[in-house]
Amino acid sequence: MTGFDAFLWEFIGTALLLLLGNGVCALVNLRTSGARGSDWIVIALGWGLAVFVGASVADPTGGHLNPAVTVMLAVNGSLEWSLVPYYCLGQILGAILGAILAWAAFKQLFDANNYDDAGNVTGANKNTNGIFFTKPAYPKNGWNAVTEFLATSVLLMFIAFGPTGGELGPMSYFAVAFVVVAVGLSLGTPTGYAINPVRDLGPRIAYAFILPIQDKGSANWGYAWVPIVAPLASAVAVGLLSVAL
Repeated sequence: MTGFDAFLWEFIGTALLLLLGNGVCALVNLRTSGARGSDWIVIALGWGLAVFVGASVADPTGGHLNPAVTVMLAVNGSLEWSLVPYYCLGQILGAILGAILAWAAFKQLFDANNYDDAGNVTGANKNTNGIFFTKPAYPKNGWNAVTEFLATSVLLMFIAFGPTGGELGPMSYFAVAFVVVAVGLSLGTPTGYAINPVRDLGPRIAYAFILPIQDKGSANWGYAWVPIVAPLASAVAVGLLSVAL
């Protein structure tokens, strides 16, 4: 596999992941959405199925869609380190594009979110930042990092030690998708379960600098390090553990 192949398929797969993942968040949260107020399980299932779709399309590269997966597999020797930058570049750019596409799909609903039923400006779009990137329930980032580390470790340990045997492929993506659902249902609400640096950073960049959303809320850059550092720390830890065992 060439570096360009790694970049291209991870770019496409991650874009699909974020299109569907940010899409289900918009579906549940926008004021005029027919599914507004749906249960947390809808978000967890939506993200899990988004992983399945994106990873299946990115099968030529193993469907990582996540720098934590890429780094973990490089640490344990399953992936050449020379390919890691291509994987990660495709993933971050794909995540930015996916967030933009999700906004485009819901453009009319984002516009309507600025007004109440009487047509009065409400500024409600200040709450739409959570559609794109994760927000912790409480502001203690040390504990939030612990949550993200543990949640990411569940995913990575399944990939490293579960039925996939460290090899991602067509038959494993559905199983991994269900692990993502399980993480969301069991560990998701303290931090929004990024468990993937680009799943959080790409849409955060798109929201802050690219998307023309009226009355944007804060991009909360003070928290942005948590869903980057904690999943990558987990990647190193699980990678080393898989080597040791």
